[in-house]
Amino acid sequence: MWYHKPDINEELLQSLPNLKVVASSGVGIDHLDLKLLSSYGVKVANNPFVVSTDTADFGMALMLASARRIVEGHEMAVSPDTEYFPADWLAVEVSGAALGIVGMGAIGYKVAERAKAFEMKILYHNRNPRKKEEESAVGAVYCKKIDDLLQQSDFVLLAVNLTPQTHKLIGKRELELMKPTATLINISRGLVVDQDALVEALQNKVIKAAALDVTYPEPLPRDHPLLKLKNVIITPHVGSATKKTRWIMMEEMAESIEAGLAGLPVPREVL
Repeated sequence: MWYHKPDINEELLQSLPNLKVVASSGVGIDHLDLKLLSSYGVKVANNPFVVSTDTADFGMALMLASARRIVEGHEMAVSPDTEYFPADWLAVEVSGAALGIVGMGAIGYKVAERAKAFEMKILYHNRNPRKKEEESAVGAVYCKKIDDLLQQSDFVLLAVNLTPQTHKLIGKRELELMKPTATLINISRGLVVDQDALVEALQNKVIKAAALDVTYPEPLPRDHPLLKLKNVIITPHVGSATKKTRWIMMEEMAESIEAGLAGLPVPREVL
């Protein structure tokens, strides 16, 4: 499967009685009905580790681009209407700012490692705290309640899996808890955020800005209000899109398929 295609539904499973394994690109498995697949004796594999480095890099890139207004700056610099660069065109600091990471798994932790080099104050919210030595290594402070993280952070970065528990995890209430100077960065799944509430928060300056690699749907309808806001950066779900990583993803998927067909243990099987 690539970009969630084809749809693995009951009709397809009934038409493929010899299907043994589904290899899905990326980490997320929210598009798969694991119980249905298991009932047909089909195994599932994904790419849980290879994408973490590039996706963490991209999360930092989105934070920097939004904070330093890089997209706006580029448009100003190349515009045929630009006659001078205004002296009062200012951005916000990243170094020394507070970064709240929601979801401190492999990707979230790699973001924290990068943020430490920017001397950021790192907060994180997770189902369970990381080991003390892992926290110490990046200077991260655990917030048992997400509300505490939202209230303190200058940047809130989402790196959770999409599950029933994280569906629209960030809604109107959560956005209103954030600082009016804060930026929301989403490198997880679009449905982790209530998009209508986000539009309203951005329009009404409840929060300062958003940088999104994921939306719902993807791509957004061309008349969607998010596409018209100056304080939003949207990229086309490319967190893991580097040549090396995509090549490794393909190799891993082929390896999982070959093992499944041979009746061997499937590497990176989703249980």
